[in-house]
Amino acid sequence: MIQALLEGVSMGLILSAMIGPVFFTLVQNSIAAGFRNTAVLATGIFLSDLIYVVITYFSVSAFAQNPYFEVFLGYGGALVLIGFGVSTFFKKTVQRPNSAGIDMIKPKKMSAFFKGFSINGVNPFVLLFWISIAGLVSLKDEFTSVDVFLYYVGILLTVFLIDLLKAFVAKQLKPFVTPKFMVNMNRVVAVVLIFFGVRLILFAYEKHQALKEVTMALDGLKF
Repeated sequence: MIQALLEGVSMGLILSAMIGPVFFTLVQNSIAAGFRNTAVLATGIFLSDLIYVVITYFSVSAFAQNPYFEVFLGYGGALVLIGFGVSTFFKKTVQRPNSAGIDMIKPKKMSAFFKGFSINGVNPFVLLFWISIAGLVSLKDEFTSVDVFLYYVGILLTVFLIDLLKAFVAKQLKPFVTPKFMVNMNRVVAVVLIFFGVRLILFAYEKHQALKEVTMALDGLKF
């Protein structure tokens, strides 16, 4: 059991080391809205991961039989990321007399939760990661049901705790943040989100074209 938990922690560390839209959103939100608000955002990320774990573990074969799901998720995820990117780019800051000379417009915690849940949940690469994990677990014949549970617990808790650590470290930078820096930070994060959104569009388009070619080839064989 301990081995399964440690393997899960190791996989969680690998996942946490990946830099994507979630990483930049955590850092930007922590500086702008504080650690508590970002902890709620991280909880949204955690819940979306948990839902993917349940879905992929019990239905990995169903996803494999429906390749168009990745296409729809790619286009939908692109719209969400680009939407958040555009809104972040034009987000304004409010200057008030505090230690850093700046105070941000803090989003509501429910909005932070939805933001974390959406940005992580609509990313097809996250889905593909959990599908690969489900496939990996299915190959571990020596794993009991308890081992599988501990393996996933190790991954999810490691990712969640490291997300909180990222938010805490980013929060410590706030005393050094100026209004100009925050505006530039928002724009950098916005560009990153839009970049990943465009990347998802290309991913979905290429996937769609590949599926169309396969379909045309199969139709040609019928004749």
